[in-house]
Amino acid sequence: MSLWDEFVLVPQTYQAITGLICCTVVLFKLLRWMERRSCLAEMETARANREKALRKMERAVLELKESGRSGDAESILSLSLLELCEQLQNDTLSPDGVLHAYMEKALEVTKQLNCLTDFLPECRTQLQDLQGKRKGLLYGIPVSIKDNIDCKGHDSTCGLRKFLNQPAAEDSVVVQVLKRQGAVPFLKTNVPQTMLSYECCNPIFGQTLNPLDKKRTPGGSSGGEAALIAAGGSILGIGSDIGGSIRVPASFCGICGFKPTGKRLSIKGARTSVPGQRAVEAAVGPLARDVDSLALCMKALLCEDMFQADPTVPPVPFNDKVFSSSTPLRIGYYESDGYWIPSASMKRAVMETKQLLEEAGHTLVPFTPLRTPYAVKEFVMKGIGADGGNMLLERLKGDMYDPNLKDLFIMYQMPRILKKIVYFLLKPFSPRLADVCKCLCGLGSITELWQQHVAIQAYCAEYMGLWKSENLDVLLCPALGPAFSVGYAGKLAASASYKVIFNLLNFPAGIVPVSTVTEKDEEELKGYVGYCNDHWDKTFKKGISGAVGLPLAVQCVALPWHDELCLRFMREVERVTQKKGGI
Repeated sequence: MSLWDEFVLVPQTYQAITGLICCTVVLFKLLRWMERRSCLAEMETARANREKALRKMERAVLELKESGRSGDAESILSLSLLELCEQLQNDTLSPDGVLHAYMEKALEVTKQLNCLTDFLPECRTQLQDLQGKRKGLLYGIPVSIKDNIDCKGHDSTCGLRKFLNQPAAEDSVVVQVLKRQGAVPFLKTNVPQTMLSYECCNPIFGQTLNPLDKKRTPGGSSGGEAALIAAGGSILGIGSDIGGSIRVPASFCGICGFKPTGKRLSIKGARTSVPGQRAVEAAVGPLARDVDSLALCMKALLCEDMFQADPTVPPVPFNDKVFSSSTPLRIGYYESDGYWIPSASMKRAVMETKQLLEEAGHTLVPFTPLRTPYAVKEFVMKGIGADGGNMLLERLKGDMYDPNLKDLFIMYQMPRILKKIVYFLLKPFSPRLADVCKCLCGLGSITELWQQHVAIQAYCAEYMGLWKSENLDVLLCPALGPAFSVGYAGKLAASASYKVIFNLLNFPAGIVPVSTVTEKDEEELKGYVGYCNDHWDKTFKKGISGAVGLPLAVQCVALPWHDELCLRFMREVERVTQKKGGI
């Protein structure tokens, strides 16, 4: 080959390679475009299916009304759960009339708040099946179900495209037991994408709004449940909690919510955010307007039907004696966990409740939480993200990202070395955000994972030892609030410290509303700087500002398996608050 031939060949080869690269880029972009179109089409279909379900619900409401079995809806909706149960048990009210009232109200609510994802039309068949059968504790009570909890024949999407068009083969154990107790699951409610956010928005079903202020979020991930119950569209709901997912929405919406000890209720048939992780314990639990309703739900669920359906659940029925006790309590309390400085209103809610409890004859003693910053960083963040986010990214493959969570997902996608570089760059300016980057790297080996498990066990034992050394019965502590403005919750995952610590410890914990934000609280908020006055502290300040009149809550906590004692403490907080004329 001559020199001229080589000279000509080189440009030809270069052109061929360049052309191949261009074709590859074009093909890649075309595939991405087609995937996006496919994703949008699937989501549009899901939304259309929801509209069909809601129209079916509207027809069911109309049929019940025309049949003359609808009853006085306004009167029905004004009853507490205990009053409603009593009237259903003695046949003063019919299950038909009660279901009609709540279906009609739920339809009205979701038009304003966008809190429903599906209607369960089989609820009407179930009404017919109730006739002539033994009346369970929840006979005829309509119950709303969080999206991720399986109901036979319906999707449990978790706000993810991946789980569309995958109807559950059977009811979750909790739903099975509710039906055995005569309850009537009648609809499913919205969640944030992946359920790892205190927002309540996903690309499929959109944003759910807070019924008390439509510029604010109802919280997450059981946000659809809390919004629906607070607005009167449901009297009892079932949610799940892996880091405050029951408690934050309850606090934001001014209702009660209870996270039991993990495995006290069956989680079989309930999708979790990050399946396989063992650092932070997930739990299923109830949301309702008052504590007595939560206790009744727990009593109904803790029965032989549940123990038979899921042998991993300890066969321990609800202890009425503990719940009904009036013995004075020794109560620990704290205003701050040492990781996230609460707002003035959060502190005030705790200290006013402390005073009311002391006046009622209980003993209140200061309690210092055990190394919360260390536990959140080393156990919670590294535990949930132990795989470097691989499971989460796998679930999100081919999906559209909720804008509230986009930053988190992008950080997960960074190469491990880049996360470490970002950590070193951020450390001098924003140490907490830098720690998140480092934790998102995950754990490097199985040995590290096992070492973490051992360290968590030691931490839990030390925490309980500290609790016992103070001879405490229960613990009173802050609840995150007031409700964040829409768009802020996804940026403030670190504020989870007040809730997620009790998932790590596997302590039962519940929320009771006790007050509302005042003008004085709002004035004091202007001077809020947090611990670091960093991006998180400034975002928190903006997110909760302008909340005068919105509810504030406290969190009530007990040791593992003392769920009835926790509920008893919650009821006492509710009693002293109402006696004073609180929320």
